[in-house]
Amino acid sequence: MDASKPAKAVKGVVENAAEKVAGALTPDVPGAPGSAPATVEEPSTPRDPLPPKKEQGAPATVTPTGAETGAPAPSKGQQGAYLTTAQGARLRDTDHSLKAGERGPTLLQDHHLREKITHFDHERIPERVVHARGAGAHGVFEAYGTALAVTKAGFLKKGKKTDVFVRFSTVLGSRGSADTVRDTRGFATKFYTDEGTFDLVANNIPVFFIQDGIKFPDVIHAGKPHPDREIPQAQSAHDTFWDFVSLHTEAQHHTMWNMSDRGIPRSFRMMEGFGVHTFRLVDEAGETVLVKFHWKPKLGVHSLTWEEAQMLSGMDPDFHRRDLYDAIEAGAHPEWELGIQVFPDTPDQTFEGIDLLDPTKIVPEELAPVQPVGRMTLNRTPTNFFAEVEQVAFHVGHLPPGIDVTDDPLLQTRLFSYLDTQITRLGGPNFAQIPINRPHCPVNDMLRDGFHQHAVHSGVAPYRPNSLDGGNPFVAGDAENAFVDTPVEVARGRKVRANPVSFDDHFSQARLFWLSMSPVEKEHIIRAYTFELGKCYEQAIKERQLRCLANIDPVLCREVATGLGLPAPEPALPLADPAPSPALSQVGKEWPGDGRVIGIVVDDGADLDGVRDLRRDVFAAGMVPLLIAPHGGMLGDLPVQRTFATARSIEFDALLVAAAPAPAPDALPARDAKAGADDSLTVDPRVTLMIEECWRHAKAIGAWGAGAKLLAQSGLSGAPGVVSGDSATEVFTAVQRLMAAHRVWERFPASVA
Repeated sequence: MDASKPAKAVKGVVENAAEKVAGALTPDVPGAPGSAPATVEEPSTPRDPLPPKKEQGAPATVTPTGAETGAPAPSKGQQGAYLTTAQGARLRDTDHSLKAGERGPTLLQDHHLREKITHFDHERIPERVVHARGAGAHGVFEAYGTALAVTKAGFLKKGKKTDVFVRFSTVLGSRGSADTVRDTRGFATKFYTDEGTFDLVANNIPVFFIQDGIKFPDVIHAGKPHPDREIPQAQSAHDTFWDFVSLHTEAQHHTMWNMSDRGIPRSFRMMEGFGVHTFRLVDEAGETVLVKFHWKPKLGVHSLTWEEAQMLSGMDPDFHRRDLYDAIEAGAHPEWELGIQVFPDTPDQTFEGIDLLDPTKIVPEELAPVQPVGRMTLNRTPTNFFAEVEQVAFHVGHLPPGIDVTDDPLLQTRLFSYLDTQITRLGGPNFAQIPINRPHCPVNDMLRDGFHQHAVHSGVAPYRPNSLDGGNPFVAGDAENAFVDTPVEVARGRKVRANPVSFDDHFSQARLFWLSMSPVEKEHIIRAYTFELGKCYEQAIKERQLRCLANIDPVLCREVATGLGLPAPEPALPLADPAPSPALSQVGKEWPGDGRVIGIVVDDGADLDGVRDLRRDVFAAGMVPLLIAPHGGMLGDLPVQRTFATARSIEFDALLVAAAPAPAPDALPARDAKAGADDSLTVDPRVTLMIEECWRHAKAIGAWGAGAKLLAQSGLSGAPGVVSGDSATEVFTAVQRLMAAHRVWERFPASVA
């Protein structure tokens, strides 16, 4: 292992994991809530605020106009040892309102009460209409220099490092919804470049439901909860969604991606990102090319099974954000490569017959390879979720010199909509002055006043031209690398409300996606369509969507129709015959295991020496071991992170069994439903349940000693993805190899080719 790589430097615990666990009060796993351990008694000695945790970051300490202040990051947080009002007056009490006598009415003059309650009443800002449920992190982007042949953008010069902030999100759910719902995910990256902020506002699906932005309210209204009952939340398994997409067939390609495993990613860290639209790059000579942006995760593309996603929505609705923050805290820093597909900037803006302005189409990577241009590493979590993740404002029009937009009609609408949205959400036009949104370069914009003006502008002439402020600010030219709206030739034509004929093909690329899937992925797509359409009330909507599926593939249509108890219609259009694109499949490659979570079942009689060695090996592999025992506390000198009562298989990427634990004292149906009703069992039924679930979810399972005997008794020994051995190290080595492929899909042969 290369210990110099951030993803392998697991908080420095790799070298001394075994030594640190002895007598440790805090386990060597991520999740500690504060930067110092809590005390049983309430602290009474005044002290300054605790520093942030080591993995936390914060917006750069620049002024509202982009000047470096040199102040340390904590200077933006609370200061001093004593509670004060917002104006800094120290307070002696914040537990009692000012009353006319102990039992009297509260007095209006209680300014502290009014300030505290008023601020609380306004703590929440309007949540995003879409992408309300999100998580974010800070990081750095380092360019390879390979993009300089096609763009003059300075942040893409070789070796250039640029601070970034990334926000991942779901589209449909509210802020309180679950992370693991089937949905499209946002992947928005803010590059704080020297030449102005660049926002790459991407999704984890490369196409969108609609071709023209004027229909965006329609598709979102269709996907959101029904307006009469406000249900269902954060899902598309309902009538209005399928009513829209079955009538609006340009949505079929995106819907196919959403019904695939891409709709339920295992982790933000294992998720691709796509700019969706075609952008234009401009080089130093003014020459242009068209490009599509891609984020490729170092850990590969990996998804949850449908049962795991459903279980997690109840067991841990914060699963994705917890996974992201725990990985960063553990030093398994998520990494992506930014790549571009490059196309000639021809007058018709097509490539190999594919209209590059149609956001419902992809260009297969086999036709235009993705060329890597840089690497992004997320290495710091937010210090304050609201100030950073909630207040970050992205806009597709935030572009540096060298990157420009195209006439994609969905992109054109987003150029208006994002700015309009931020003004409403963030209380006025000065949202760029919120710390997380501040550019990391000088700002002299002549914009003044308005709600929440943080800057204190000097001068008397915020206009151009002027002489009273010495002519400042001056316009820049080519020598100063000013942004240029690319002077693209615009075709003459009538003003119309119409799409080009090339936008009319709504099924060939959905068929391309289907034909590119492995058999197991096709099974998952069939199940997703069957489940979602089965949730619809109206029979006509189901029948209409089956007609759409018939135009995509007869096997898909037939299998879904069988599940719905309906006849499979014949296609109304000739079926396309595209060449499959292997790049679209998630199956068949191997990936690093950084940040994966290994569950280890132990009890008081387990091979603790082997477990101790195993923990060290797991840490050294850049993964996180969690011990699962009958009780909390310690097993010898080893800290227990989960008990049979609190653990569930969905927390773990693989399960290692070091014991065959007898039923624990709390294995009572009255106390834990997972314990079952059979009190004659010799093994704790919750352990058996974990093993069964890992089996169903195609995860690797390993065991040694008494654990190997347990697997043999269960009939799993020797099955695909089940490993038994003489030692913990031997078993873990074999399990690691299995985990590189993400799942053991050969365990469940598919019924479709």
